[in-house]
Amino acid sequence: MFDLFREIGQTIRCNRLRTFLTGISVAWGVFMLILLLGAARGTVNSFEDSSNSMASNKMQIWGDYTTMPYNGYKQGRMIELRSADIGRLEHENSRVSSAMAYARVDTAKVFGLTEYADCGYIAVYPQSQQSERVELSHGRFINNRDIDEHRRVIVLSERTAGTLFGTDSAAIGETVRCMGLGWRVVGVYSHRWRSSAYVPYTTHKALTGSDDRVSSLEVRVEGVDTEGAAMEVEEDVRATLARSHGFHPDDQGAVWVWNSLRQNIASAQIGNYLVIVVWVIGLLTLLTGIVGVSNIMFVSVRERTHEIGIRRAIGARPRSILTQVLSESVAITALFGYMGVFFGMLILQIVDGLGVLEDYGFVNATVDISLAVQVTVALVVAGMLAGLFPALKAIKVKPVEALRDE
Repeated sequence: MFDLFREIGQTIRCNRLRTFLTGISVAWGVFMLILLLGAARGTVNSFEDSSNSMASNKMQIWGDYTTMPYNGYKQGRMIELRSADIGRLEHENSRVSSAMAYARVDTAKVFGLTEYADCGYIAVYPQSQQSERVELSHGRFINNRDIDEHRRVIVLSERTAGTLFGTDSAAIGETVRCMGLGWRVVGVYSHRWRSSAYVPYTTHKALTGSDDRVSSLEVRVEGVDTEGAAMEVEEDVRATLARSHGFHPDDQGAVWVWNSLRQNIASAQIGNYLVIVVWVIGLLTLLTGIVGVSNIMFVSVRERTHEIGIRRAIGARPRSILTQVLSESVAITALFGYMGVFFGMLILQIVDGLGVLEDYGFVNATVDISLAVQVTVALVVAGMLAGLFPALKAIKVKPVEALRDE
């Protein structure tokens, strides 16, 4: 084994310029592959980040106007969702784990002592913290006592709390005014783009004098992992609401459904396709370097024909000749390939650390150990392919003809 490494090193030293120029093409191909994989990973992470900002297993439903006459009703009738629909959805659909109501008032302003924020509010239940993926930085979220006692408490975003009180931590326990009434701030949450405040649903309902009607419904679903299954659940939910409100089950306009399950499953599939495309493009780029390595191995075999003949004449087996040529090819490919991996990962880490890619839709555009291992396997396979044909040519050399060669 030591002799094999020594021969590989000697071959590289004797052909430094040729090996270096060929290796640069391999390093460049791997470098571009790493950058492309990092960009693909950043795009997929951006999709996942957008999806994770809200629960990925939910459907939101809004009432709309019917587009089909049905059961004595004309088309164009407004469907108004109600709190009673929550129980029906939970009991009539086996894959619906829970349902809840929402109410939005986008025009509401929240006033502090000297400043105000035009952020609006969302009336919610305590379960909405998990559903909306609300990450609290200070205080707490709406709880069951707030719902039962119709408390006037509010949860603000960091942006709104900073506007009203200077710092988000100073908002806890303070009083703000909204809709002409005082509300005690019990929590502050962080989010990149969301700024709406949260209040108890029952408090909103009591203060606005609204009846059983709700702005929207949210349905949480379990046990769905394919786009077809997500579509089936959506059709079942639509059928339940159709029976409750008397519209045709096939009337797509009666209620508007945002099915995050279908969206996230489709996004995951797109991400997988994107990674495959990037691998194909990167490997095609790497192919140019592999062709170069194969060419110099052909030249090396041609230059060492006399040496190979002597080794064959004194008893060297074809397997040893094959091993030597393949090892040299793999060594050259791996050496310069790892240079491409190193500089590619270094560039990605530097750029990601500066945070300049997030403005262009790339989140954590780096490669991890698993991708580095995959690239390593690709390099070894590429090196073996590059040296395969020269190695086969080497073992076909006849000792008598090789010794006669000058």
